[in-house]
Amino acid sequence: KIAEDLIAPPPLDPSGIERIEPRPPLGELGLAPRPKTPMPRDWRETLLFGPVATSSAVFEAMGRMVAISGTIGMDPRRTCTFDNTAWPCGQRARAAFNAWLRGRALKCLLPPDADRFAIAAPCALGKQDVGAWLVSNGWALAAPTGIYGKAEAVAREARMGIFGPPQ
Repeated sequence: KIAEDLIAPPPLDPSGIERIEPRPPLGELGLAPRPKTPMPRDWRETLLFGPVATSSAVFEAMGRMVAISGTIGMDPRRTCTFDNTAWPCGQRARAAFNAWLRGRALKCLLPPDADRFAIAAPCALGKQDVGAWLVSNGWALAAPTGIYGKAEAVAREARMGIFGPPQ
């Protein structure tokens, strides 16, 4: 208890409290969420060596084009404005992604035939989620149905990456 001598709790008679059954939920929204759809069984974690960013959330490695799922990348031609100053934020976002990758291998969850077409997939660099890094540093936007919405809000508030001054 904090400051008992200054703040007195209201008088409470335990005999006047009655426990009743909870009401049923008003609809399905009150029920537990449905389980996430599992990835298909033939998708495997694959190491992709020597990744090179083609935009702020898309990279190419070992003949595969992979977009980081849950993110919306910046076109390298995009410009941003901060305090009436335009700057090439798309180029800077791609450069920041490339600098962070530094040619290291990414582990991505890919289908067996991913080399035939571009695919959106979750990837990690070591134990770091690539999508979380991109969005939390302000170099990509969170997809509306993705899991990085809070990370984007933090980046916007902190004026990081594309949300901040020219870098």
